Amino acid sequence: MSTKNTAILLISCPDRKGLVAAIANFLYRHNANILHADQHQDAELGVFLMRVEWDLQDFDLSLEDFETAFLPIAQEFNMTWRLAHSSHRPRMAIFVSRYDHCLADLLYRYRAGELNCDIPIIISNHPDTHALAETYRIPFQHIAIHKDGKEEAETTQLAILRRLHIDFIVLARYMQVLSGEFIRHYPNRIINIHHSFLPAFHGAKPYHRAFERGVKLIGATSHYVTEVLDDGPIIEQDVTRVSHRDDLDDLVRRGADLEKIVLSRAVRLHIEHRVLLYANKTVVFD
Repeated sequence: MSTKNTAILLISCPDRKGLVAAIANFLYRHNANILHADQHQDAELGVFLMRVEWDLQDFDLSLEDFETAFLPIAQEFNMTWRLAHSSHRPRMAIFVSRYDHCLADLLYRYRAGELNCDIPIIISNHPDTHALAETYRIPFQHIAIHKDGKEEAETTQLAILRRLHIDFIVLARYMQVLSGEFIRHYPNRIINIHHSFLPAFHGAKPYHRAFERGVKLIGATSHYVTEVLDDGPIIEQDVTRVSHRDDLDDLVRRGADLEKIVLSRAVRLHIEHRVLLYANKTVVFD
């Protein structure tokens, strides 16, 4: 698990001269040792985005007092910003249906210390992955979803998430469309894996549609969930080459390998505060 003692500042604001100097000077005045500083300017939209991480060992400003001290700079440059501590372990809930490859990969990486988070609950609309959850000693909750009972099921899910103080949700091949009301409780805090290279083949059965089109590349996409299906800001993607020799089962098998890798990468990037959102897309400081 992470042994770093660092602070991470994420900033987005209108682009203008003096931004980097103002931020660096502020940290220097408080004896910060900057370890990483990444920035991006979107010239078309006039947006500046930055991630800066520094060692807290000799930093002379407590994180509790940071907001008050940093406020004048934030107001001067009209910043939207947030501060995180590397030692904080966010609480992640995993939603899954019957396919278990993404869940298994996340749990393995969690046990191996690759994901600096806690997993208080796995929620599923099927009981199939209960045994896997028990293997990793993660509490499992089966909440069946019937044709006319989706609202009731989501109410139960939300109550569990609130009780466990969940910070974000990962949909590890959870084959249900979340309602807009559910999503509004966790804006930009629900990560999904879609089994295609979006925006191609969104929606249901993308491998079938890719096979019918005779594609030469298949992919997987991890994105934040919005009310528009498969249209949220993209965090991570990857592809693999296929050919006419591959049948539909081959596409599904090879795609499953991509899905679990892409989803785990996206979850790690989110946990490590490396993703900034704007204009329905992301900047990923990896």
